[in-house]
Amino acid sequence: MAAAVSSAKEVLPPPLTSESEPPNLFDGTTRLYISYTCPYAQRTWIARNYKGLQEKIKLVPIDLQNRPAWYKEKVYSTNKVPSLEHNNEVKGESLDLIKYIDSHFEGPKLLPDDPEKRQFAEELLSYTDTFNKEVFTASRSEGEVDDKVAPEWDKIEDALSKFDDGPFFLGQFSLVDIAYAPFIERFQLFLAEAKNYDITKGRPKLKLWIEELNKIDAYTQTKRDPQELLAHAKKLGLISRI
Repeated sequence: MAAAVSSAKEVLPPPLTSESEPPNLFDGTTRLYISYTCPYAQRTWIARNYKGLQEKIKLVPIDLQNRPAWYKEKVYSTNKVPSLEHNNEVKGESLDLIKYIDSHFEGPKLLPDDPEKRQFAEELLSYTDTFNKEVFTASRSEGEVDDKVAPEWDKIEDALSKFDDGPFFLGQFSLVDIAYAPFIERFQLFLAEAKNYDITKGRPKLKLWIEELNKIDAYTQTKRDPQELLAHAKKLGLISRI
């Protein structure tokens, strides 16, 4: 399934800070509030791009270290990203939002009609929080991590082996890949840097998934420089060395 967008790189606006004025809120413009370094926000950004909605959904990046007060007061009271301003309402939570974007906007469908695949999609989407927690915890732990993280990565390898009609979780690219991509991108980087651990070793399906994912413009357009992600993770204490 091909994305409906061209590979032309979008000119990204600068993040809004505590000194930035708000946009003309609730004026009929659909806005996606994100942070360029937040993996949860990256999920929604990928979905927007893949469905070719760059002209329909405006990106509004927020500086999470220096947030504008109006964002919490007038847009999203939880003061988190991502959030979506659409039809005079604001919705949040990244997994809910990628489903919402898929079902409420034009563009390639990101969930198949096949009941078995849809059921498996729900199982994998429900598992993301557990997966992220386990791997993040291991990334911050002292010492070797193989015994701590290998079971989680083996589950990913098994999941990628379920359907043989493509390299992605449901065969073809879907919301499941979008849900996992920002986190696997970071975990691969963090574990290699801090623990000298290669998540793809002995996992050919995962290796292929990463290779094929990096051929999708909608995803690569959202990637940040690895050194920026590492610096950000170290600043937040998300990784520790052996």
